[in-house]
Amino acid sequence: MRKKISMNLSCTNITNHVNRRRFLKGAAAAAVSVPMFVPAAALGKNSQAAAGERITIGMIGSGQRACQLAKHLVDMPDAQITATCDPFLKKRKELKAFFKKAYASRKAKGTFKGCADYNDFRDLLSRTDIDAVVITSPEHWHALMAVAAARAKKDIYCEKAMTRTVAEGQAVVKAVRDNKCVFQVGQQQRSDPIFRLAVDMVREGVLGKLKTIKVGVPGNRTGPAVDPQPVPEGFDYDFWLGPAPLKPYQPERVVNMTWMSTYDYSIGYQAGWGCHNVDIAQWGLDADDTGPLEIESTRGVFPSKGICDCPTSWHTEYRYANDVRVIFASQDEIPMGIRFEGSDARLYVNRGRITAGPDSFKPKLQNRLPAGYKEDAYRDGSPMHVRNFLDCVRSRKDPVTTVEIGHRTNTVCQLSDIATRLKRKLRWDPTKEQFVDNDEANKMLLRKMRAPWQM
Repeated sequence: MRKKISMNLSCTNITNHVNRRRFLKGAAAAAVSVPMFVPAAALGKNSQAAAGERITIGMIGSGQRACQLAKHLVDMPDAQITATCDPFLKKRKELKAFFKKAYASRKAKGTFKGCADYNDFRDLLSRTDIDAVVITSPEHWHALMAVAAARAKKDIYCEKAMTRTVAEGQAVVKAVRDNKCVFQVGQQQRSDPIFRLAVDMVREGVLGKLKTIKVGVPGNRTGPAVDPQPVPEGFDYDFWLGPAPLKPYQPERVVNMTWMSTYDYSIGYQAGWGCHNVDIAQWGLDADDTGPLEIESTRGVFPSKGICDCPTSWHTEYRYANDVRVIFASQDEIPMGIRFEGSDARLYVNRGRITAGPDSFKPKLQNRLPAGYKEDAYRDGSPMHVRNFLDCVRSRKDPVTTVEIGHRTNTVCQLSDIATRLKRKLRWDPTKEQFVDNDEANKMLLRKMRAPWQM
């Protein structure tokens, strides 16, 4: 029996309100004849949706990924960003200014009510006029923010890796389903037609009997050994740390690619990139609702000094119930991407590239390539992924990357990290989501949070 996981968000209780969003959901359920997405041109002047029809969104996190998604969101005529949130005052103000400028043409028509900014995400979630949130904070915050957003009845687009631990992922799945929220995980390769084609061919048996999948991602970075410094004005460092251990402030610690390779906040690229490429392997295996039975990591190289402490290289092997072997390693061993190897043929896919062998098999791939495909011309799946999320907010259907998919993919990545740190073969029960007869490994499925944050 799986242990129930409860999460106490402390300090602020978020009341569930009946608001415009609840009304839109009821209307969508009742008016079956209404199309899932109404073309912008049919909704008013300037190709914009009527103000009452737009999905209002709050951005939690204002870093690099938030800015990338922001550029897609402002192009969506049926969405409008009404708030930003970040403990970096400068970053959230800059993102807020971007939205104000982008929406300037709407303001003259009385359709733009302004964009607020907050230090504390709970203040943003307390607003009854916000329908959905986009979470792009560091990973150690994802679970707390996602559970709070679900309890506040907000729909959620959450960047990968979905959570920092397996137990946190279980808590998010429960909160999302209990509160009937739409939840999209930012594993946008699922919205890329090239990856979908590769998965379709594998699952149709075109390669013959699937034998092995090789997954390559970047290794983690090494961080500088720097002295602590005073916290700069305009940065709430204590809130940035949140549930993570208290450590002295160093500017390098809070830089995107440094925190992502630091174990206090993430398990590094094993999940940061693994949640993209391992996800395609899981999809190809038709294993979205399960996982491997055995995990063994035969190599793990960790930095000897500096801030970063996630492995710079590793080699992990998984065995699934159908005896398919998945090899997951840093790209110093396996090239970036996913290579499916079957009894009759092999197929390699990466962003902007899909190839096959042997030569006799290549025509089967060529005949199925989408119109306009050019090798090494990557088409970012993010706009389609965001569009899918907004469409599902209206239809109340599950998006292409559900909360369960995000959790299961992240779990497979977490298993690699745990096996790499313990340096031993582990057995996994994907139904109970526990290691078999290994208390030490099971303890690593959950991490203690710094007070007052609790799980």
